[in-house]
Amino acid sequence: MKKTLLSIFAVCGILAATNAQLVNIPDANFKAYLVGNTNINTNGDTEIQSTEATAFTGTINCNGSNISDLTGIEAFTALTEIYCYTNNISSVDFSSNTSLEIINISTNNLTSIDVSNNINLKLLWCKKNQLTNLNVTANPLLENLLCESNNLTSLNTSLNPLLKGLHCRNNALTSLNILNNPLLEQLTCDTNQLISIDLSNNIALKLFQCKSNNITQLDLSNNVNLNNFVCNSVPHI
Repeated sequence: MKKTLLSIFAVCGILAATNAQLVNIPDANFKAYLVGNTNINTNGDTEIQSTEATAFTGTINCNGSNISDLTGIEAFTALTEIYCYTNNISSVDFSSNTSLEIINISTNNLTSIDVSNNINLKLLWCKKNQLTNLNVTANPLLENLLCESNNLTSLNTSLNPLLKGLHCRNNALTSLNILNNPLLEQLTCDTNQLISIDLSNNIALKLFQCKSNNITQLDLSNNVNLNNFVCNSVPHI
């Protein structure tokens, strides 16, 4: 009898340990994508083990998969790129994914996104969501930010000195300070509520679009590389 009980306890212990090593992925569509990806699900079973998640250093590409919940992504601590646009995601936690360099989560239902731990982030695309706030002050390597078609009222890029592309049209921005972005080559800020913008430090600027704002005058005298300029009939010098 004692041996039988010991055997039962041993089996239970093994099962508990096995379950503890599985990544919790409640969204069936997200789980189906991960399980079906042989680069991630290396043992070919119907689950994702923690060891499989932490070992993965590649790209997750689950666009248009009817995913509502990315829970489980936190286990992929060495993930470098994620493309999950055109889904139904309303919130996401990338705080454990410190190796991420590229995030494309456009065309979802996002109301918030936290990238404060993503210090290696170079590209963030989050257009066509419902964001009212976007904090990129902890992303010093950021080179490209696409956040158009949200509900942003402010945007601080002063701590993104490597920024080359900023696309923030179709928001509710009342001001935009890009003086600390000297490498900026592309700026599209159409359809906001801007009344002025200072481009004096943006010598590298090649493309600038700012139509449908309240800007009354522009000084383009320092923008010697500008070759694509769309700003309705705003007077400029």
